[in-house]
Amino acid sequence: MAHKKSAGTSKNGRDSNPKYLGIKLTPGSMAQAGSVLVRQRGSDVLAGKNVSMGKDHTLFALKDGVVALNYKRKIHFDNKVIKKKIMSVLSKV
Repeated sequence: MAHKKSAGTSKNGRDSNPKYLGIKLTPGSMAQAGSVLVRQRGSDVLAGKNVSMGKDHTLFALKDGVVALNYKRKIHFDNKVIKKKIMSVLSKV
């Protein structure tokens, strides 16, 4: 009895396409209205001033300006203090 699989079968021959997640505009760079700042799964980075969040948690700029990244201390549901990233677009006025 053969102990080899027949030709053409493979158990780990699957792969998914890359999703290209991450920060697209770094802090200090210029953002135009509508430009994507962060693509993410879940709200790892929160939306600040002049930034809005899409239905897939993508952050995008509402106005032209300079990208800024700040941190905010938030109390979690189990009373742990966590630091959340907040991305904002500061007007260039």
